[in-house]
Amino acid sequence: MANMPLGAPSAGGTAYEGAAARTVRGIMEYARWPQRRDPMQLCVVGPALHAGQLGAFRMADGRQVQRRNVAANVAALVGCDVVYLGQLGVPLQRQLTAAVRGRGVLTIAEADPANASEAMFAFTYQPRSLSFRLNIDAVSRSGMKVDPRVLRVAKGGL
Repeated sequence: MANMPLGAPSAGGTAYEGAAARTVRGIMEYARWPQRRDPMQLCVVGPALHAGQLGAFRMADGRQVQRRNVAANVAALVGCDVVYLGQLGVPLQRQLTAAVRGRGVLTIAEADPANASEAMFAFTYQPRSLSFRLNIDAVSRSGMKVDPRVLRVAKGGL
């Protein structure tokens, strides 16, 4: 588990929004997809409390990332390179992560601190920081590679 310090909350947002956006972007920088896509699709699934600052951005290698808000069903995940699971129940999160397993899709759970959803990354929240759990088994079954230095993301090493 690693910590990302919080920034000031955005207008109408949560204190975790900035840290969540920085963490997602940092995780993506250390991930390697089986096929290079440009633009990449960052899909926010269902209602998300801390995804307010997750928007379009450009990765360090020049690829554009576009955000899509999608319904919480398997059919909506077609074309997603990253699936950010919002405030969904664990059974639904498990169904969605299982649907993309082995397909080269990065999975991040916003509301699953025990990582029962089997997402690759699961956020946990402390009073002054956002942390994440890395599910090595989920990474190994994802069809992707994630550099172990991803843990630097939480230390501002990116």
